[in-house]
Amino acid sequence: MNTRVVLDTAFSEERFAAARAQGGRLHYIAMAASLPPAEAIADAGLRAAWPLNVPGFHRVILNEDITLDLLIGAVDATLMQITALVDQFHIAADATPALARTFARLAVQGAVLRARAADEALVWALTAAGFACRLADDAAGGATGGAVTRAPDIAAVYRGRRQQPAMARAMASQPDRRAVVIGAGLAGASAAHRLCARGWQVTLIERHAQPAQEASGNLAGIFMPLLSKDDNIPTRLSRAAYLFALREWHRLGGVGSAFEGQACGVLQLARDERHAIVQQEALATWNYPTEFARWANAQEASTLIGAATPHGGWLFEQGGWVRPSSLCEAMLAACGDRLQRVFNTEALSLQRIDGEWHVHGAAGASIAAAPTVIVACGASAGGLAQAAALPLSSLRGQVTHLSLDAAQPPPLLPLVLCREAYVTPPSHGIVCAGATYDNHSDPSLRAESQLENLTRLAEIIPGDAVAALAHSAPLAGRVGFRCAAPDRLPLAGALPDYEHSGRIEFLNEVPRHPGLHCLLGYASRGLIWAPLMAELLVSRLESTPPPLEATLVDALDPGRFLLKQRRRSQ
Repeated sequence: MNTRVVLDTAFSEERFAAARAQGGRLHYIAMAASLPPAEAIADAGLRAAWPLNVPGFHRVILNEDITLDLLIGAVDATLMQITALVDQFHIAADATPALARTFARLAVQGAVLRARAADEALVWALTAAGFACRLADDAAGGATGGAVTRAPDIAAVYRGRRQQPAMARAMASQPDRRAVVIGAGLAGASAAHRLCARGWQVTLIERHAQPAQEASGNLAGIFMPLLSKDDNIPTRLSRAAYLFALREWHRLGGVGSAFEGQACGVLQLARDERHAIVQQEALATWNYPTEFARWANAQEASTLIGAATPHGGWLFEQGGWVRPSSLCEAMLAACGDRLQRVFNTEALSLQRIDGEWHVHGAAGASIAAAPTVIVACGASAGGLAQAAALPLSSLRGQVTHLSLDAAQPPPLLPLVLCREAYVTPPSHGIVCAGATYDNHSDPSLRAESQLENLTRLAEIIPGDAVAALAHSAPLAGRVGFRCAAPDRLPLAGALPDYEHSGRIEFLNEVPRHPGLHCLLGYASRGLIWAPLMAELLVSRLESTPPPLEATLVDALDPGRFLLKQRRRSQ
């Protein structure tokens, strides 16, 4: 089914409703300097999914036929970050002539445009950019009884004769909607979930008997955003990913209902007085809604954790913890009969034959084949020849499990607490504390790693009882190996072809393995990265607008490391 793409430079619920009423698959991109509160939204379904008023792109999936992207920021800067082929434009009265070329860049041949109160300069600019303009049939404006009213509304059709971009050429042919996903952790399960929801047939290959048995296998993963005063790329990405994950988990049935977890809040304590000032400055600079992030002073923080803490910290009221294996099972269950599980089977090599990737296992046995393959197997991805050159590292992490039945019981908190370490509320009689970042490859529990975890725990929760755990708690926990990139950002997109790369200057010049993609490098933030990275990848596969601004999409491109390597050597 073709998707109709609409761009509205000033969000209107009325226009969005009218576009929905036309039927078919709709992708509505709407811009706003800020968002109204959810209470101002008339439609109950939209109101329930309404994002918080924070900067950036917000993807709201109401159902698989209706996607709303709300883009918060200045119109001129935001338009430059949009990657889309637009069928219909609604242009607000404050549009400047300088934006006409951007509208032309985004327009498909025959795209229609409605500009409200368009002055002569805008009409000339639109015409020069390739739009055929006329007065709208219901245009208002001109002069009445000697009084000058606003400029008239303009209707236009894009007739420009420019070369269609690569994205447009890709859209001309619908993909063969069959895919193989390698790895059933958070990355792979999220990819399978989004692909199946979009009508793809997916084969999921996993070397273990159950999903989420490696880096995604911890009893509790933490979900929270990053903050910074300069709103850097990791901050912007984590904010978009965190809020998208919350919306998608709500669609799935909710934390604590559809899968194990608790939206109990996360308190990130300041390290010292200087860090407390930095934390408060970040909040003051961006004036976030309190539901997203707020300051908890030392008195409130001490009350929350039941122990004196001198500096306070960031409180993320919508944050919390999730059991990743439970979330993976919920996503895979939602896939229905479009998903085929091939477990207890390890993918060892890939070979492209006649337009399809063939996945082989032990002794060269054929496991599956499809035109599209997504490598989402974390630290083991380097075992596949096509991914071996990616600069990924495997970082050992040991989590300590503290039993409520122990002679020296662990602290019982109502929320997740973190600083250099983290500690969770109890679940199934276990409190989780951790986690280490080690460079060695020992998969067994190590006493020195547990001592590190519990020493850090005693630093954030003062008191003799917690301090005693470092020497009294029995060795218990879990070891996993995180897959991380040098810049600590995920890799989401088409795999670069290192072998056939020559002189390259830009990302779009990086050669790729056709039909071969990856979702890797989630490090310790897989819970929040996974839903948005899967959505980004599926949007690329289907040539629909991505859920992030162009700068952030480029920051996640797996080809970025090859590009940097070639630039240094040229």
